[in-house]
Amino acid sequence: MALGATIYVFTVRVANADRGVFETLEIRIARHPSETAEFLLTRLLAYCLEYGEGIAFSRGLSDPDEPAIAVRDLTGALQAWIDIGTPEAARIHKASKAAPRVAIYAHRDTGAWLERISGERIHQAQRVEIYAVDRELITALVARLERRMELDISVSERMLYVSVGDTTLTSALEPLRLGA
Repeated sequence: MALGATIYVFTVRVANADRGVFETLEIRIARHPSETAEFLLTRLLAYCLEYGEGIAFSRGLSDPDEPAIAVRDLTGALQAWIDIGTPEAARIHKASKAAPRVAIYAHRDTGAWLERISGERIHQAQRVEIYAVDRELITALVARLERRMELDISVSERMLYVSVGDTTLTSALEPLRLGA
């Protein structure tokens, strides 16, 4: 018998002063049995940091031809391809041809990955945004992960603050670039 997805429910108060986004979000995320808690929480953070009109999670790991998170306009046209982890160069190339904006949120060490894909052919590589999410922040969130959670996520001057209960975790949000 195959294992089913586990549903997580998050209430997230987002205050992103850098983007002018102030919302309370009720987010239900299905965690695929092969998905790590780190990947799940990075997906959640990316969704909250990118939140705007037309944003949605994809069908998940079962459809590798879609981004983890997509932003579409009212006509359904893809406006942003948001990926999680350290995707292969071919996937990034495809993403940058499919969408005017590509953002990647990496929850692992990016050094070796960036070096490995630096010589690969990637369409408009200079416009791909990469955010290395602090591994200590993700580890601390994993330690607090529950099926139902309330979080406060604040961003100000490229600093990320995540509050869970009476604990506040901080991390810088510095974008990296391919080929930089």
